[in-house]
Amino acid sequence: MSAWVLPDHIADVLPSEARHIEELRRGLLDTARGYGYELVMPPMVEHLESLLTGTGEALDLMTFKLVDQLSGRSLGLRADSTPQVARIDAHLLNRQGVARLSYCGPVVHTRVDRPLSSREPLQFGAEIYGHAGLEADLEVVELTRACLRHAGVQRLQLDLADVRVIDAVLAPVNLPADTVRAIHAALAGKDVPGLEELARGLPDSVRRDLRALPGLFGDVSVLARARQELTPSPMLHAALDDLQWLAGHAATADMAVTIDLADLRGYAYYTGMRFAVFAQDPQGAAMELARGGRYDEVGAVFGRKRPAVGFSLDLKELVSAVAPRPLVAAIRSPWGMEPGLREAVAALRAQGHTVVCVLPGHEHEVNEFHCDRELVPDAARAGAWTVKSL
Repeated sequence: MSAWVLPDHIADVLPSEARHIEELRRGLLDTARGYGYELVMPPMVEHLESLLTGTGEALDLMTFKLVDQLSGRSLGLRADSTPQVARIDAHLLNRQGVARLSYCGPVVHTRVDRPLSSREPLQFGAEIYGHAGLEADLEVVELTRACLRHAGVQRLQLDLADVRVIDAVLAPVNLPADTVRAIHAALAGKDVPGLEELARGLPDSVRRDLRALPGLFGDVSVLARARQELTPSPMLHAALDDLQWLAGHAATADMAVTIDLADLRGYAYYTGMRFAVFAQDPQGAAMELARGGRYDEVGAVFGRKRPAVGFSLDLKELVSAVAPRPLVAAIRSPWGMEPGLREAVAALRAQGHTVVCVLPGHEHEVNEFHCDRELVPDAARAGAWTVKSL
């Protein structure tokens, strides 16, 4: 095999896309800061138990494992940043009130979760710790929308769910964790035959509810149908009430709201509301761009259980959903050692202009920059240089 061939679903990022990603990264971090979120930078690798305890099997399977040559302990390359941010909130910041934290950095996956995706996403996210109310849920949804709008995504669709719905359905029975995970997977995949098989032998009310859940998706009227079709309980009605409130306040002219009560995709640490935001890709198909929800248990393993809600997205996927950025406007300059020329180039760069010095013999090369101006000798002043339009 050639030395330059990369592993499957791992790719270099070339100049135009890299510039677009970097500009988005800066813009999204600024957007989060505008909402009061502080930037943190967790490490790429840490002890495996810190990364995985309490997160469930799905994240475990996505995580690369290795051995620390200094301590002999098992380490993991992070596959998701949320457990790390929870550790920071619990042990390093240790605040009593609300903490708003954002982050942006690469994560690594052992496998892809959908075709054509990368095993090295560039994950951006924002999280609120310390507030259990719906206000925090709505703020996170609104920040997600603001970030996607900043990126230039049009016609968003917010898809809402709540883990407490399936928890309420299964509350009358005491099932092994493996069976619960299998039921979650069947619901997420709308696998009705598989769900029927898993429900065999369960009480009639539980079987009836499980059969109903895959069909409970659509507009907000789904919530009224759920109240009629599912066995009532305080937990179920609390979840449906919260979804009703959130759907009513989150809908905007550019973001429609849908409900899918069987959506259980993602990591096992979610404890309440969950959401995904979709847009159309360049081919017109629905594309998931962001995912988030409430995960009040995620900090328990670190000895400090705190209400938490947040979202994340992959910047590499985000750039594929929006129009490419135009080339950067630049000033073309001849290469030379004349003091006046070098001073003029330095002054333009200090003012924030991009100045591309054309090396000898490369006058006609095309690159990442659109040179719409040129630095030329000033005819009126000896030794001086001036910028003219091309």
